[in-house]
Amino acid sequence: MKRVAFLILISLATSCPVFGAKTIDLDSATIADINAAFKAGTLTAEGLVQLCLARIRSYDREGPSLHAVITLNPKAIETARELDAERKAKGPRSALHGIPVVLKDNYNTADLPTTGGSVLLEGSIPPADAFVVKKLRGAGAIILAKMNMSEFASPPSQSSLGGQSLNPHDLRRTPAGSSGGTGVAVAAAYAPLGLGTDTGGSIRGPSTANGIVGLKPTHGLLSRSGIIPLSLTFDTGGPMARSVNDVAVALGAMTGIDPADAATQKSEGKFSADYTKDLKVDALKGARIGIARDFLGADPDVDWVIEASLAAMRNSGATIVDVRFPKWLLDSKLEFYNAIRMPEFAAQIKDYLATVGPEYPKTIQDMIDQTNRFTAPRADGARPNPSRWTLFKR
Repeated sequence: MKRVAFLILISLATSCPVFGAKTIDLDSATIADINAAFKAGTLTAEGLVQLCLARIRSYDREGPSLHAVITLNPKAIETARELDAERKAKGPRSALHGIPVVLKDNYNTADLPTTGGSVLLEGSIPPADAFVVKKLRGAGAIILAKMNMSEFASPPSQSSLGGQSLNPHDLRRTPAGSSGGTGVAVAAAYAPLGLGTDTGGSIRGPSTANGIVGLKPTHGLLSRSGIIPLSLTFDTGGPMARSVNDVAVALGAMTGIDPADAATQKSEGKFSADYTKDLKVDALKGARIGIARDFLGADPDVDWVIEASLAAMRNSGATIVDVRFPKWLLDSKLEFYNAIRMPEFAAQIKDYLATVGPEYPKTIQDMIDQTNRFTAPRADGARPNPSRWTLFKR
């Protein structure tokens, strides 16, 4: 992939007038690197969007066919051009001015369909952007695309509308879910930044599997209004990027109290608009970090990475504390989770469906009835997703 990426960069950089003598490496560029190039005049937002779209064209349905994208924003280049003009006239709004962002397709976007990865919501245009999407647009970010996901944010890591996304590091391995498409897109440099959601590991798993950085924020730090719910007791959105600094930049742009999400009241007086100031090299001095030993021992390669990471934390001044859980809790943890998640989904998805058009299902029973009628693959690749759809009945 690296060789293909290099050739794309060289080709675009030599043919596109937005670049000077220097190019930017999409595989490694941070938001700070991109802003430095913007400031130096060697890159524009329009040029960056063109690079990202070229990467998507080469990787998503061609080449390795990663299948991470559900919908491209047809106005992304136009928006980038407008933001370039605004930068020239007034300066940047924030560190995210002109930065392309990809969204898991359970974030409402008033100008693009929001489907949850499901044929049941195919083509559904929400009435308004999700709260955090508004915040990103207000900061000058460019919504580049909506990404494939585990359907309605629950396993397996595929959807009836987007199919199976592939891990860009090894096409035989899973990208994990439910924010798998976002994880793939960030790892494959479709965009510098992406948003996922996490209920029971759906940011953390894809970040791990795709070798990127992801954060499940404290519950209530980011608004969930305008995000298709799975279980609001646990749900939260969060940023995914290729560096800790970029995650911090994105997080600060999205915080705030949202009257439409009572959980955000918990962050009153506690949230920050700039988390980069807290990124300190000595931050682990005196920290106590627990490691859940019960979950190790299944894979020697994973164990090696964990132990090497723990050693690095110790060397940075942290105290590592081994934690063990009682067997009864380990044996029953999924039942506790499902006892909350499943009934909440049935009730909360009904509330969400009340906000979409009359042609879409309105209850969990409507969803079951419609899936029972969708029994064969379509020519465009949409197909039944029985392992997810049977969960509706549970």
